[in-house]
Amino acid sequence: MIVIEREEDFLLIAQHEHALVSGEIVLHWKQKFLLRSKLREEADWAVSQHDRAWIPLDEHPSWNEEEKRPYSFIDYPLKEKLQAYQRGIKEVSERSSYAGILCSSHYQSFFSKDSGDPQIEKFIAEEEKRREELASHMKMEVPSDIYQLHFERLQFCDDLSLYVCMQEPGIPKEEEVSWFRDGFRQQFDVAPEGIMPRWEDEKRVSLDPFPFEHEFEVRIPYRLVSKRAIEEIGLEKAYHQAEINHRTVTFVE
Repeated sequence: MIVIEREEDFLLIAQHEHALVSGEIVLHWKQKFLLRSKLREEADWAVSQHDRAWIPLDEHPSWNEEEKRPYSFIDYPLKEKLQAYQRGIKEVSERSSYAGILCSSHYQSFFSKDSGDPQIEKFIAEEEKRREELASHMKMEVPSDIYQLHFERLQFCDDLSLYVCMQEPGIPKEEEVSWFRDGFRQQFDVAPEGIMPRWEDEKRVSLDPFPFEHEFEVRIPYRLVSKRAIEEIGLEKAYHQAEINHRTVTFVE
């Protein structure tokens, strides 16, 4: 869950909904930098499905008693999160080995092999083994540069969707989430020095340089869950009773 706390309520966006926005974003990528192919279709699908691990967790949002707010994808308990990651990767890989490899690499990138946490070390070892097995099932070997491009695109589209989901529209640059304040980390042929996002107003985000074919719009579903409702009937019931709203964001040059 993506959680933005406000004075009277929490703005909540389910992780899979954010991922579907990522999947819409990737479809607009400049064609001349990535030829259309079956492999690209699988890579694009991986972008849209990379957070399906969160579907069952977000159906039953849980309360962080220590922070007095719903658990977000950032602070969700590690054991349950790792179990969900592996369940989601398995679901993706059952349809596409290549998409499963990409999603596995994406989730593993969140952790360090030097963490010293046995849960993380076990997760990394199992995912490395999974990717080897999935690669052996593929009918073709993917060139390393193509794989890296697909992986970087997944992470960029994930970051760009998070950029518009984790922040109030129109937020000044100096108040942005620190992850994105200095631009996105990924580099591409179209953006060898990275891409800088900026809210132009409450409905438009500019990207410099612009990696897409044309300007386009995405719709972001969210729920406003009042703090009073959470106190009265609990988080899960309040979440499911809250109306689903949408806001739009247009990406511009």
